Amino acid sequence: MAGAAMLPRHVLAGMLQGDSSAKTGVDPNKWNPETIQALAGTIQVDTAAELHAIVPAETTGEIAYWNVGPTEASPQITKDLYDEFFAAVETYYPNVTLDNQNVGYNDMLDKIRTASEGGAAPAVAKMPILWGVEFAARGQASEITLEEFGLSRELFWEGALKSVTWEEKLYGVPTNNETMAFIWNRQIFSDAGLDPETPPKNWDEVVAFSKQIKEETGKNGYGMVAKVNAGNTPFRFMPVLWAYGSGALDEAEPNPVYEASMINNEGGIAALQTYYDMYVTDRSVPTSALTNTQVENQDLFIAGEIGMMISHPSEYVAMQDRAAKATGSDKERADQIVANMAYDLIPEGPVRRAVVFGGSNVHIMSDEAHGGPVDREAARALIATVTSPEWSVKNNWADSNPANLRGFETEWMKKRLSEIKFLEVTTTMLPYGIPFPVIPESPEVMNIIVPEMLQNALTQSMTVKEAADDAAARINALIAAR
Repeated sequence: MAGAAMLPRHVLAGMLQGDSSAKTGVDPNKWNPETIQALAGTIQVDTAAELHAIVPAETTGEIAYWNVGPTEASPQITKDLYDEFFAAVETYYPNVTLDNQNVGYNDMLDKIRTASEGGAAPAVAKMPILWGVEFAARGQASEITLEEFGLSRELFWEGALKSVTWEEKLYGVPTNNETMAFIWNRQIFSDAGLDPETPPKNWDEVVAFSKQIKEETGKNGYGMVAKVNAGNTPFRFMPVLWAYGSGALDEAEPNPVYEASMINNEGGIAALQTYYDMYVTDRSVPTSALTNTQVENQDLFIAGEIGMMISHPSEYVAMQDRAAKATGSDKERADQIVANMAYDLIPEGPVRRAVVFGGSNVHIMSDEAHGGPVDREAARALIATVTSPEWSVKNNWADSNPANLRGFETEWMKKRLSEIKFLEVTTTMLPYGIPFPVIPESPEVMNIIVPEMLQNALTQSMTVKEAADDAAARINALIAAR
């Protein structure tokens, strides 16, 4: 299989999408740490030359661009490469004026909804994978072709293309795709009497390990996230829901139709029970889980206060950054935490192993949403750059992967693999990825209804079954009102 690295670059996607049962189009028999390493560094890319063959260097225009960029908690390398990207755009297209806005994740969706309704949306927006279809369905995103950016379907995972498809038309281009992994602190495992080299195999063991850690060390076992209207919550709960054979709708099934909720089936109630057991019965997770995001989990993990969590490879880089900035006894503790971090596949459930097939897509907003004609040539220049092999890798250095599969073959990917510990583990989770439902209602379902179901059960304002039934009724009503 190492010979795959020598295949022509446009053959790569088709070769790796051989398992039609994989919801992302990723064949688990062909996509693994060995093939990922073998592909890296097998092509040379002249980014400027490739871009100028698509959109001429002398192109002029103005473009407003909104995106969810780095935060204070982001690794320094992420912040540096973000700045380098915009400097590079200026060198590629010196006559295109770019107005960039880095908008916070929890603010972006409402901000762009309001702007689009008022005819004040940016010309181009890079949004999390869940959001774009809503704007396509409302006529607020423009139809595109991949070819106008020098791309083709075979350069992307099938699951990525589904996320930008509405009524069989494309309304965006995938920029990056990722899956998370399971992280644990080996020292806390050892202190709790657990094998530090053996993570939990399934979600029942996560509950048991979390309880044992709490009882034996006084520390929190699992870094639960249950905040409403925060993307971290569905990205960490949905893998549990899917693992038990449930879903918000039928998104985890082989041929989803997105017409009725499954969230209150037997598996959905069992998945919610695992959260209830950890939060209410065992009290083995932070009491602040109801308002925590992954940012708070980072603080708890680097302080040695939680033993397990789900996150990106960027967590390791972020912990390294924090350890480097710490002083005195804090630095000694932080260095020990980093040395004891370990990654593995997310635990499986009775039905499957699952993870959210995440990422982002870039969209050209419609003239109506923008409040005037969008400068299409300037938009093409920006999007061709964002989705180029080089910047598909660099813009997602610590926390994702290039959506453009040529990115996996570049020298930058090879360098990235050598620098970021555990990157191949999270990348190997891709075959287990399940995309969120590709329907306009997905943001409401995932960011509001699912987290509020968790809140209702964990605060005991409803029983586990009542909370699941309530969520199912709300999802079904939302779909019926379309």
